[in-house]
Amino acid sequence: MAETTEPGRKVTTSDRIKDLILSDGLRPGDLLPTEGELCSRLGVSRSNVREAIRKLSTLDIVDVRHGHGTYVGEMTLDALVEALVFRGVLSPGDDLDALRDVVEVRKALDHGMSEQIVDALKGTENSELKALVDEMTALAAAGKTFPQQDRAFHTGLLAKLGNSLVGQLVAAFWDVHTAVLPKLNVAVASDLEQTAQAHGLMLEAAESGDAEAFRAAITAHYEPIMRALEQK
Repeated sequence: MAETTEPGRKVTTSDRIKDLILSDGLRPGDLLPTEGELCSRLGVSRSNVREAIRKLSTLDIVDVRHGHGTYVGEMTLDALVEALVFRGVLSPGDDLDALRDVVEVRKALDHGMSEQIVDALKGTENSELKALVDEMTALAAAGKTFPQQDRAFHTGLLAKLGNSLVGQLVAAFWDVHTAVLPKLNVAVASDLEQTAQAHGLMLEAAESGDAEAFRAAITAHYEPIMRALEQK
């Protein structure tokens, strides 16, 4: 059966597999029909199904487990991260615009979720986040960077909201930021202590319910990297 078309756009086999996932009510981790069943239900060849599955696999929409079958994927943002990292290093001579864009997106996400984060943490004590701040402070005092603790802190803040998509977005842009930074030869900001302190101020402001102070701490958090970019 020939593939149908929509005005201005061809409906591909991968589109139809996505529709099948939705219509069958499949969830992440569920097993898809076999290749033969997909061919029969969609009326397409095995080569079409295989090509569509390869495409969907690169997007994490499906997870191919050789010898076990094809499953609905967990829908991560890994493909987005890889594409943005490549974009960031493709034209490194363009005044580091790509990295600035990523930093601006990170700032926008942090500011955009500030009210919700403060509401979620107001009046609470978060020992795991405080421990991360203490680790960052100690590493900064020793002149060492703290990328793992930084990432864990930001994703930990957003975990309090129960919004997995926002958490994935923040983690994705953090990963792009840290992957692109060394590739573009941007010196690590010397103000490690300011960055560590800013994380502490963010946590204190959130736990005390002060959204304005939380946003001010976010701004302070990004000042070192923005200064480093301006010096390039």
